[in-house]
Amino acid sequence: MQDNIAISVKNLTKVYHLYDSPKDRLKEALNPFGKKYHHDFYALKDVSFEIKKGETVGIIGKNGAGKSTLLKIITGVLTPTSGEVQVKGKIASLLELGAGFNPEMTGMENIYLNGTIMGFSKEEMDAKVDAILSFADIGEFIDQPVKMYSSGMFARLAFSVAINVEPDVLIVDEALSVGDARFQNRCIRKMEEIGDAGTTILFVSHDTQAVNKFCHRVIWLNEGKIKAEGEPASILEEYMSFMTYGLETVREERVSEEKETENEALINVEKLDSFGEKKALIEKIGFFDDHGNATSILKQGEKATFVSIFHTTINLYGVGIGVLFKDTLNNDILTFNSYMYGSEIKEVKKGKRVRVAIEFVVPKLYPKEYTITVALSEGTQQNHIQQHWIHDATTINIVSADQVDGCIVSLYPHEVEFSYE
Repeated sequence: MQDNIAISVKNLTKVYHLYDSPKDRLKEALNPFGKKYHHDFYALKDVSFEIKKGETVGIIGKNGAGKSTLLKIITGVLTPTSGEVQVKGKIASLLELGAGFNPEMTGMENIYLNGTIMGFSKEEMDAKVDAILSFADIGEFIDQPVKMYSSGMFARLAFSVAINVEPDVLIVDEALSVGDARFQNRCIRKMEEIGDAGTTILFVSHDTQAVNKFCHRVIWLNEGKIKAEGEPASILEEYMSFMTYGLETVREERVSEEKETENEALINVEKLDSFGEKKALIEKIGFFDDHGNATSILKQGEKATFVSIFHTTINLYGVGIGVLFKDTLNNDILTFNSYMYGSEIKEVKKGKRVRVAIEFVVPKLYPKEYTITVALSEGTQQNHIQQHWIHDATTINIVSADQVDGCIVSLYPHEVEFSYE
């Protein structure tokens, strides 16, 4: 294991024996010929990866994909059926709410209990208690048995202990989801702080925006195997399209954004990263300013038009076109589509080509560059079939109208009024 590697997982497999009834377990145990009455369930199957020291890695996947099993093996709670795990340094983990806490003991007693488990002396824990109590912020409940705690108090104390024992490796498995928004933000800031200081962090969450913002790399588990791993934005795009529509994102070499004067300078997007049934395809898109000029710069408060052209090889009903603005962290910032405004096309005949124009006022988004995702679907807002979803079809720069923007979304002067008495 190299010096710069904090966690090494090699060919890890975990198999559970599943029985149709308790009787089958007994039959198997007593059968003199070794007859099997169980079937094997692979929670993990031949999983291998390495995590460098100081790296923050997100683990994503649907429920039952093997995420918690993986973390429990890494922390030594479970033993693998085969394969090996090596971890360098001291591990602090938040696998389950209140795990490692004695419900009959007070919060303070549990702080010292966890410190002892981590190998700290009482004197060493004495020096850490103030920081733990300050972050947990549960007041007088620290002297009450933890069985009296709410789930939020459990999370506060458990997380506070885990981050203040100065771990080399911190493992967090959805433990933050029970806290309120303020607490979750504090936890994320604290994890960023200790990550910057060199702590290796393994982070499991269904919050894709948090994973994208917080992690350097993402590992996607599916049915006990690694389906994909790599840079967060692209892996999360694939994951979301797969989880939402059961469809794989096809990644082809991007074509140049050649503007064709005969077709209103629209951008050809047919071969960009996309997913969907693809029986109807978006061919071209583009943004135009209030004077009808093609543009990649939109000014707050001015009128603009989004244009797309699509064709279909089948009859379509309830056709919607959607536009999604994302920031550089892949966060969804702004969206509008035909369904939201009752403007879907009732029917498009097979073989038709349709030009769609959406006129809108540029919102007061923070001035920066945004990527544009475009989608073509049929049905309704609540129940639709995705025909063609194009990731990062183009980019748009928002420019300020007044140079006073201070947040991702602000208000225009006519949208706010002050009064003083």
